[in-house]
Amino acid sequence: MPHSLVLNLIPQSPIYPEFLTGRHYHALFLTLITSVDKTLGDYLHSSNADKAFTLSPLQIQQHKHHHTLQFGHQKPIPAGTSCWWRISLLDDTLFSKLTPLWLNLNPQHPWHLGSADLYVTSILGTPQSTQPWANACTYAQLYEQASDRDRTLNFTFATPVAFRQGEYDTILPVKECVFNSLLGRWNKYSGIELNNISFDSIYPSFVKIHTEVLSNYDSKFIGCIGEISYRILGDVEPIAIKQINALADFALYTGVGRKTTMGMGMVRRLLAIDSRSSNYKNYGRS
Repeated sequence: MPHSLVLNLIPQSPIYPEFLTGRHYHALFLTLITSVDKTLGDYLHSSNADKAFTLSPLQIQQHKHHHTLQFGHQKPIPAGTSCWWRISLLDDTLFSKLTPLWLNLNPQHPWHLGSADLYVTSILGTPQSTQPWANACTYAQLYEQASDRDRTLNFTFATPVAFRQGEYDTILPVKECVFNSLLGRWNKYSGIELNNISFDSIYPSFVKIHTEVLSNYDSKFIGCIGEISYRILGDVEPIAIKQINALADFALYTGVGRKTTMGMGMVRRLLAIDSRSSNYKNYGRS
């Protein structure tokens, strides 16, 4: 069962930009894991395998830049600033390991991000009108609720997205990169394997993206950010449309592309209400 959890945080001292990096977010997550299961924390720290979680960059509440998220910070975040941080968990084992942490949350227990102490004040795990990144749904529900008629697939790439191709990265979100990324993680974690699925019928219909450079990692990464729509065209069986829609809905939890455990590749499906004006409303099912 995938979970998309939003932790509301308040720093007790300024958080400086050098600590607002993917590497530090990753370290904070492992600290949370280790606090309830040291063996699992050590395993996740040492493993190079695809990991069953994703992390967002730290967000400040007043960030209002449409559907994209703040992926870099040039100035310190002052003490007392309300922040949030998204953690998604893709399997129940990891969620159950962290359950004691959620149930016994001590709002006065400090967690460390670089030199700053953070208090976790609350955790959201269900859809909120003001927080579209919180949700939870079983894989069976995700699949059953997926439309077998909806041929429009609108996404926001909320943080920079890049894909690995061979020895190099590519930033272009071609359908093979996007949907094979979703399919690989779906088949690994859902228990509902989608075989013989074809993406030949998917075509990009709208693109409003640009590139961004993330320099706050050990190495610089270039990714694309913005909005993109695909359409399913031609004579396509309803079951194939349903499978593609299930993958599109899964994007909220798993993201796409590289470095999703360090804040990159956060993707969410949107429902267009005003074709090409970028006036979208949130797409969510619970």
